[in-house]
Amino acid sequence: MPAPKKENRSVYIKHQMLHFLKEILRALRRLLLLFLIVSIGGVLLLRFINPPCTPLMLWRWAAGEGMRHEWRDLRGMAPAVQQAVIAAEDQQFPDHFGFDWDQISRAMKENLKRKRPRGASTITMQTARNLFLWQGGGMVRKGFEAYFTLLLEFFWPKARIMEVYLNIAEWGPGVFGAEAASRAYFNRPASLLTAQQAALLAAVLPNPRRWSPAHPNRYIARRAAEIAADMHAFAPFKK
Repeated sequence: MPAPKKENRSVYIKHQMLHFLKEILRALRRLLLLFLIVSIGGVLLLRFINPPCTPLMLWRWAAGEGMRHEWRDLRGMAPAVQQAVIAAEDQQFPDHFGFDWDQISRAMKENLKRKRPRGASTITMQTARNLFLWQGGGMVRKGFEAYFTLLLEFFWPKARIMEVYLNIAEWGPGVFGAEAASRAYFNRPASLLTAQQAALLAAVLPNPRRWSPAHPNRYIARRAAEIAADMHAFAPFKK
């Protein structure tokens, strides 16, 4: 009689383990479905509603840097702002579907020899990161970034991606968006920016907390000149 009891106990344990695993899988499926509904719904909603802030804005504000931010649609910005940003950050933006694979491949090869890795983020990728995610590296965040990049490209027109990007990009401590940056550094609205000023704003985007468009060093001045020379090749988007 003891043997059957042991067998029954083993069957019971296996049954309980299978039941537990099924419950975990069922819960994971529900969480995945909820995430898909919330993420896709959020992306669709923000196609038509301007986001009042981003996680990074709130983080900087909580750190005591303040939050200078004023929304402007594309019609309220000088076309040169778009042209400069495309020339500086993502020249394939009008044509790619979220990822510039040539730049990604080059960055991967160069990073094998560089101490500081070079990024290859497109404007869409930066928009996805700034709008929905936290800053920093890590494969988890990069995975979410790729997911939201695809959603933005699928559900938003390029003009909307550009508009949101220009309104939430960090341009200095507590300064977010082209309108706030234009007023902070050049004391004028974004609609009145000159091509040179737009190029200076775009030149500091890789590290806006270190460089200032109002007081450019030699590197920024040279980079701005290169951007100004290229930017006229790109047509601004219209809503």
